[in-house]
Amino acid sequence: MALIDRLKQTAKRLKTEINVLGVVYRDPRTPWYAKAVIVFVIAHSLSPIDLIPDFIPVLGYLDDLILIPLGVALAIKLVPIEVFAEAREKVASGPEITGISGWWFGALVILFWVVVAGGLVWYFWFKGK
Repeated sequence: MALIDRLKQTAKRLKTEINVLGVVYRDPRTPWYAKAVIVFVIAHSLSPIDLIPDFIPVLGYLDDLILIPLGVALAIKLVPIEVFAEAREKVASGPEITGISGWWFGALVILFWVVVAGGLVWYFWFKGK
């Protein structure tokens, strides 16, 4: 049971960090390249479509277990420390302050996959002509 408890605790921490990233994203002191990483991490964490489908044993969850923590770590390296400290305080101060607007990022994820699908259709449609 200790392993399950640790996994639950880690998942809760990651959820909190995703909220912190949402607050960091909106901070004007966050550089544009850090915002690009943050968008990728949040979109990947909220996306119902994975790079490797979850039904594939071990590999299915490997992208979630590696990419999201690595993306969070990279974002932490790219953003000034004081921005992250303030964002963590805002998220910890109460449930009414959340970093992520579900509708906005949901629309972002849908837009991303529509662009990817459109790009693939365009590539294969015009490649043969």
